[in-house]
Amino acid sequence: MSFLKTVAEDEAIGEVAELYLKATAQAGFLPNYMRIFSLHPEAYRAWRQLIGAIAKPMDERRYELSTVGAASRLRSTYCSLAHGEILSEDHLEPSVVVRIVENPDQLPLEEVDARVFRFARKVAADATSVTEEDIEGLRSAGLTEREILDVVLAAAARSFFTKVLDATGTLADSVYNEMDLELREALTVGRPIDRDS
Repeated sequence: MSFLKTVAEDEAIGEVAELYLKATAQAGFLPNYMRIFSLHPEAYRAWRQLIGAIAKPMDERRYELSTVGAASRLRSTYCSLAHGEILSEDHLEPSVVVRIVENPDQLPLEEVDARVFRFARKVAADATSVTEEDIEGLRSAGLTEREILDVVLAAAARSFFTKVLDATGTLADSVYNEMDLELREALTVGRPIDRDS
């Protein structure tokens, strides 16, 4: 589940107990990522505030494309599965999600979506490699300055969350073992899925 000893559900009190209850009510189970933040609930609250501020004004499809682009480039199985599932259920065919993760150089997407996906991957991989030409490419695809910044923010914020999960050995919840096999295998880009959560 993770390398760190976290607060057990039956030992949670105060703010941790509230976080556990809310997360369980939303997901139907206690996610592994919430367990790791039981050690620092203030950081989790700050993360939720930050990601809410980033995601709320963004087009949801663009936010999910940016997130999956960054998460898959960072080899975060947990975030790739969670957001790849949303992308495949609400915005793209599952086969398209498989293709964009497995072959980001040949994207079966409209130009603007392809540029956003590749740009988010580039930000996540090495932000110093971003050039003015990359920005101009997004402008020419129709993005405003604010929309470009939103993609940067989504990719950069995802970098924080994926590194917290992977550095603590926090595995994607076992519920993801129930996903469509092809989609699950494509989105398992780093650590394995938990078998016991």
